[in-house]
Amino acid sequence: MDPIVILAAGVGIGTILLFAAIGEIFAERSGVLNLGVEGMMLMGAVAGFSTVVSTGNPWLGVIVAMLAGGALSLLHAIVTIHFHAPQVVSGLSLTLLGTGLARVLGEGLSKAGATSLLPTLSIPVLESIPVIGPIFFHEQSILVYVGYLLVPAAWYWINRTRPGLHLRAVGENPAAADTLGVSVYGIRYAYVLVGGLLAGLAGATITLAIQPGWFGDLTTNGRGWIAVGLVIFAQWSPFRAAVGALLFGAIGRSIYDIQIPDTLLGQPNPFKEVHSLTFFLDMLPYAMVILVVVIGSREAVRKRIGAPAALGIPYVRGERGR
Repeated sequence: MDPIVILAAGVGIGTILLFAAIGEIFAERSGVLNLGVEGMMLMGAVAGFSTVVSTGNPWLGVIVAMLAGGALSLLHAIVTIHFHAPQVVSGLSLTLLGTGLARVLGEGLSKAGATSLLPTLSIPVLESIPVIGPIFFHEQSILVYVGYLLVPAAWYWINRTRPGLHLRAVGENPAAADTLGVSVYGIRYAYVLVGGLLAGLAGATITLAIQPGWFGDLTTNGRGWIAVGLVIFAQWSPFRAAVGALLFGAIGRSIYDIQIPDTLLGQPNPFKEVHSLTFFLDMLPYAMVILVVVIGSREAVRKRIGAPAALGIPYVRGERGR
């Protein structure tokens, strides 16, 4: 079990989580909680994969996947921003809707066979750097490099630009932002859409780059929920989200490489055929996410770790504190 190979594969898997988590960071920074990430990712995965099966063009597949995720996110935006519906209920409904649609639209795609895939690249000089080079810059999908660029770009946008200042103001105190002429509704719509586009991209990353050539019910395998928990783990910071995505990606990949020895203390290992041990290891990342979400849902903890003050609270113009 080569640690370099595991970490390199973890970077690829972590890119899936990274796109979804940064999209959710943008949405939550605007004050809108979207628990429909899993459904948007699954719709992006099926839309991208079916497009490539039909056209043979993986780049067109990426675009269609992002549009599919964005379309679903707009449904959430209309229901929660315009009609002031509970964001948790709407997000859960979006996951159910996206999952159901993906299963219907993806029927038969598991037997589609080989398709055109996004290219992989190596960076000539950087891949020669000991340890770091083989992990981050050798034969990685082009979307992995997009993820490398997205992290600092998202951080800079949120923390060093005027639109980012407006985003943070709307997420912290929408009434004050509205008084200063900032369009609260417009910003929330825009960043919920951005979250959907990136969730769709995360889905396309699975079927067109990291685990290509197949679509089924377990394509996303709960990664959307991991991305939501990762936002809390990262304290709404793109750089922390990148670290968390790499960590979860490496853990998820290492589970498949853990080899249970044939012998234990010189005797046949009784755990060799205990398949429940594998199921237990598969469960660990999701158990960690549940723990993070439970802890992060407490109001005192949320304030301490820097959650947007208006997160999950509908804004009604003229009603301060809503």
